[in-house]
Amino acid sequence: MEASIEHMSRGTLRDVDLLLIVTEPYFRALQTAGRITPLARELGIENIALVANKVRTEQDEQIIRDYAGRLGLNVAGVIPWDDSVQRADIANQALIDHDPDSLAATGIRSIFNDLVGATAAPA
Repeated sequence: MEASIEHMSRGTLRDVDLLLIVTEPYFRALQTAGRITPLARELGIENIALVANKVRTEQDEQIIRDYAGRLGLNVAGVIPWDDSVQRADIANQALIDHDPDSLAATGIRSIFNDLVGATAAPA
């Protein structure tokens, strides 16, 4: 879904098995994750985790992990900062088509494999 808390307020997510909140190591992004988490819990969503996105440094990752801990959430995985994402967007291509071996694509694939399992169909 697009980045918005509207889905939470409308209750359209109440039947999901897992909610991944993608956040970045910046105050406003973390603040949004902090608003989404209690809304998800109010909807009865039991499995909630953060995905650390646009991570440039170990400090960025630690900021997200610390915040996840304060929210009582796990970090499902890390997607590193990757200029390939912008190049794919400029080329009007999905990242997986533009550069399937990029850092970001590899991070996303790793999260998928961890969540779904290596026996699932390839991403």
